[in-house]
Amino acid sequence: MRKSSLLFVLSVFTVLLAACSLEKKNAVNRSLQNLTAHYNILFNANEVLKAKQEAHAAAYADDYTDILSVYQDTIAHAGITATDPDLATVTSRANTIINFKEQSHYIGNAYLLLGKASFFNGDFFNATEYFGYVVRSYRQQPELVQEARAWQARALIYLQQLPQAKMVLDTALQDFDPKKRNAAEVYSARLQYELKAEHYAEAEAMAQKALQAGLDKNQRQRTTFILAQVQELNRKPEDAYANYSRIVKSNASFMMAFNAELNRIRMEDTQNGHHISRADRLRGLLRNENDLEFADQIYYQLGELALTGNQLPEAIRNYHLSTRYSQHNAVQKGLAYLRLADIYFKNEGDYVTAKSYYDSTLLNLPPAYKGYNSIRIKADNLQLLADRLQIISREDTLQQLASLDNANRQAHINLLVNKYRQQQQAAVRPVDASDPFANTAAPAPVTSGPNGSSFYFYNASAISQGYTAFKREWGNRQLEDNWRRSSRANGDITVNTQNSTRNIDPAVVPDQLSRSEEDVNTANYRQQLQADIPFTPAQVEQSNTRIYNAYLDIANFYRDVLKDQQEAINIYELLLKRFPANANTPLIYYNLYRLYAGTNSARSDNYKNLLLKDYAQTPYARVILDPEYATRMNDRDAELKALYNELYNSYTNRDYTQVIVRANQLLQQYPNNTLAAQMAYLRAIALGHQEKYLPFRNDLQQIASQYPNDQLITPLVSQHMAYVDAHAREMSARRFALMDNDPNEIPFVQAPAVQQPAQTAAAPGKQPLVTATQPAAPPQVQAQKPRVAAIRPVNTNSPPAVAKTVTPGQAAPMFFERDSTNYYFVVNVGTGNSNLSSSRFGIGQFNRTTYQGNAIRHQLKPVGNDNQLIFIGRFYTLAEAKEYGRRILPLMPQIMKVPADKYSFFIITQENLDKLADRKMLDNYTDYYQKTF
Repeated sequence: MRKSSLLFVLSVFTVLLAACSLEKKNAVNRSLQNLTAHYNILFNANEVLKAKQEAHAAAYADDYTDILSVYQDTIAHAGITATDPDLATVTSRANTIINFKEQSHYIGNAYLLLGKASFFNGDFFNATEYFGYVVRSYRQQPELVQEARAWQARALIYLQQLPQAKMVLDTALQDFDPKKRNAAEVYSARLQYELKAEHYAEAEAMAQKALQAGLDKNQRQRTTFILAQVQELNRKPEDAYANYSRIVKSNASFMMAFNAELNRIRMEDTQNGHHISRADRLRGLLRNENDLEFADQIYYQLGELALTGNQLPEAIRNYHLSTRYSQHNAVQKGLAYLRLADIYFKNEGDYVTAKSYYDSTLLNLPPAYKGYNSIRIKADNLQLLADRLQIISREDTLQQLASLDNANRQAHINLLVNKYRQQQQAAVRPVDASDPFANTAAPAPVTSGPNGSSFYFYNASAISQGYTAFKREWGNRQLEDNWRRSSRANGDITVNTQNSTRNIDPAVVPDQLSRSEEDVNTANYRQQLQADIPFTPAQVEQSNTRIYNAYLDIANFYRDVLKDQQEAINIYELLLKRFPANANTPLIYYNLYRLYAGTNSARSDNYKNLLLKDYAQTPYARVILDPEYATRMNDRDAELKALYNELYNSYTNRDYTQVIVRANQLLQQYPNNTLAAQMAYLRAIALGHQEKYLPFRNDLQQIASQYPNDQLITPLVSQHMAYVDAHAREMSARRFALMDNDPNEIPFVQAPAVQQPAQTAAAPGKQPLVTATQPAAPPQVQAQKPRVAAIRPVNTNSPPAVAKTVTPGQAAPMFFERDSTNYYFVVNVGTGNSNLSSSRFGIGQFNRTTYQGNAIRHQLKPVGNDNQLIFIGRFYTLAEAKEYGRRILPLMPQIMKVPADKYSFFIITQENLDKLADRKMLDNYTDYYQKTF
């Protein structure tokens, strides 16, 4: 007993002695600090991180329609701004080691903890700094450095810094011992990089090495599934099938095993020597109660099979069922909506329904989903694609009718008219509530006010319904005092009652002999159809031109806006097949050469050789042979625009003789230049002031014949010729064909008014905010080099500084969309000393042809010393302003006589336009515009 008491007293004394000398660097203190740091602080902190990883994995929603991510990091998909309490605990424990356990061997581990805590809190930048500090400062601990490099690469991948991530992983694999316990982490990080970079052959090798290095059970099953997916992409179906089978036979999660089984069904056509339909096997899964939870995925796969077999009704039915059974899987529901949207858009031509499904797709798919931005752009620009596809469909139908004999033609016209009548009837037919698929489309979005309000007068549909109901009850009443007491005969009430039952405007007095609205529309449709059939070679050529231009717009849209290279390639090659001798063939060859360059070098070289062989003198061939050619072409375009401005100045000064002489010189010196049609047009108008009607009419006809594909001048000239033909007698009696006093106002066109510049200052904008599809023009090469941000040197001897987050006070909003009936399309020219008269003249030419009869004006607003705004309108809806932009943007390189890098575009309301008083406000609006529109 006494011996035990003595030992206890000695132990207490030893502890007290150690506590008194805690700051001294000796073996006892190092041992105690190592003991407490490792088995207390590090152990508990790592347990917290382990629990955090498990929580992220449990909350992570895998998308089995795409290649799985190696890591189930929820933080990578949803940014977290507030610090997690558990992670704050980890940070505190790590700081304890750094500040109070300075003699221990675990300081590097503490910095690694700080990096992991930052990583799981979504602060990837600080995480890379901590991991980099560990790598630089603790090279004597190779396993710690190896682990830090793996985590650093993961953070860099989430920062989209793939080259830096590759450098880190290359170094890790170079200084690598595959027998170390962290080998699997390095292989897994490299696998994630290869998947992100879409290097699937390398990804397959890394997945196999990670499995051999030893992973825990869950990560091993996940990596096996990923290995099967990349083996499919690498065209190794037997290996992929074997790995999917390993998942099915393992104790993997039910979701993973179920999807592995779906993939096996998709890959195999036979089993045990008997042919078994994949569709039948999928339907067999529905009979298993355990699989009913995944009915949405089963029906989706059935829809995919039907779509592959071109069985559109069956595909639509199964996609509808997929959305109906998808209760908790928003991604799966979004994918089904996307398939329905594409079917209704591409196959059915029902663009209204397609728009609804695209909207539903965006509501269900997460913004991080691959291709989300392309879907959003397609939904926003659906009208452009719809318009072009409608042109193609209509012209093809008309040409088909022209090829038939009269009897068959009339029979086909009757079929088209009957189909049109049925569509008109279906538009007003009530929905059958018993039809399970009658109302499966996504509801159209409700228009709301600027603050999300559903207030009546912000709802265009409600206003339209109310207006119709008012007219049915009261007729056409003027908005005035005591409108209810206005003189109103009983017969008028009877008229409205009769009309309301027939769905006719109440203001129309019914005639017993008059036809129904449906009959009138059908008769008009038949008449228009017969009038537009192209019988003559000239009419067929015009129809083919419209088809060609529509396809070219679609291809350019896929290339430039949606960034869908494969779809652009398909349309370009379709144009070559259908129109092999078109003047734009070298342009198509050049685009295909560029589009194939990154994916299929053989096809790229084939189009390159065709271009150099058959069209060696074109700008496209010269760009390939001489990279500096495009730069010189840019200089030449700038010179041409300057020369055109001089010519236009002579025209506005009414020096018509100088215009004629100078235009002849320019057209001879620069034949077939991009502004040739506009130069010829100014010459013709100048000649019209010095010659009689008939020669002037011949001058206009010569422009139309010489420049048939010009989309700006040729339509305007055709409009002029229609006018002069209708007023031939009057113009023939004149001394000269044109007798106007203002050269900016052409007398035989009802031109829109042009206001004088507003004396209001505004500010310069940024780069173009609206993406334009470029017309068929020589390729341009940027002359300026991109600016590269300077990288500050890193102090390798000091720990990284943690970036502090500052939350500024929220400023009051400056811009609103309350003025929702006064929209303008704005060209923001970033130079204050350029004369924009010639550019505005071109805008006026476009407005006269495209918006003939509409009161659309273009006005100038100087903004400070550096900017000028050309604002065009008024448009009564945002959709009208966007449609104007879609129409004019392809022609802007021809219209604007200033360099392309000097102007940009945006849409604005009158209320917001009035606020642009200085540079700061304009910059603020451009930021607002990018976020809002």
